[in-house]
Amino acid sequence: MEILAFGVQADERPLIEKAFAGHHDVRCLDVFLTEDTAPLAAGYEIVSTSVNADLGARVLRALADAGTKMIAQRSTGFDNIDLDAARELGLTVSRVSSYSPHSVAEFAWALALAVNRRIVRASNRTRDFDFRLDGLMGRDMRGRTVGVLGTGKIGEAFTRIAHGFGMNLLGWDVEPNPACVELGMRYVDKDELFVASDLVSLHLPLLDTTHHLVDGAALRLMKDDAILVNAGRGGLVDTEALVDELRDGRFAGVGLDVYEAEAGVFFLDKSLEAPEDDTLARLLTFPHVVVTSHQAYYTHDAVGQIVGATVANVADYLAGRRSGNTLTPAG
Repeated sequence: MEILAFGVQADERPLIEKAFAGHHDVRCLDVFLTEDTAPLAAGYEIVSTSVNADLGARVLRALADAGTKMIAQRSTGFDNIDLDAARELGLTVSRVSSYSPHSVAEFAWALALAVNRRIVRASNRTRDFDFRLDGLMGRDMRGRTVGVLGTGKIGEAFTRIAHGFGMNLLGWDVEPNPACVELGMRYVDKDELFVASDLVSLHLPLLDTTHHLVDGAALRLMKDDAILVNAGRGGLVDTEALVDELRDGRFAGVGLDVYEAEAGVFFLDKSLEAPEDDTLARLLTFPHVVVTSHQAYYTHDAVGQIVGATVANVADYLAGRRSGNTLTPAG
């Protein structure tokens, strides 16, 4: 059987081809699945997609009408999928429920340190042979307070690094993580976390209850010199409200690996086009803001695990099995 994989990055392609070798043929496309590209899947029973694929009702129906029966998404998040429509159409949909939590946790810390120590600005200066230190002063992390919203596997990995820095640990989640408590984390109300934290890092899924969890009110609770990092999901932060606070001169730094309107922008080369998203364009003008293109997961280790889980999901579908990765069963 030949499988069609949408949105495959150049670095990802050899891992996908190697993982499927000996099992199935796989055709890799660098284009993302959208309503315009869905006709490319005609005749493919199994389609694999990336996190920024459009899997709304119209696209799902187009896939189903053209013969697709199974969608294997190569990500943990699945808020881009209309699961009700998939069930109605009898489509099997799977995801990758977990992969290396260290990839995202380490990258979140890379963002925190980059904005705290002005790494990007310093690097840009030295490339121009400007070796001044003006405006590059950061702060020690040791002894300061970190607030971690979401203390699952990734949040726990982030917390372990914070513990290594010697930070005071605050957490917020629906249930405390015993491993984080053992490290000395104190679970508090989220408003208290926003008020007390020098660094706030987001590691939550995007749900109706977490959409814009960091809204204008939450941002105004934070210290003027706090650092905000989001390597979770873009919709956790009200970006318009964040821009308003930044325009008022607030925050020591903001590191974003995700953005709530990233679909159709992230993973693509837009360098020769006029920016269409005014909010994103304004974000990128602030010198103490670092935005990356949803790359926190992008390590050889994590992508290898994602691809391996995708191969297993396909095998489960063909054998008529369900697993913890199955979002909707066939039929």
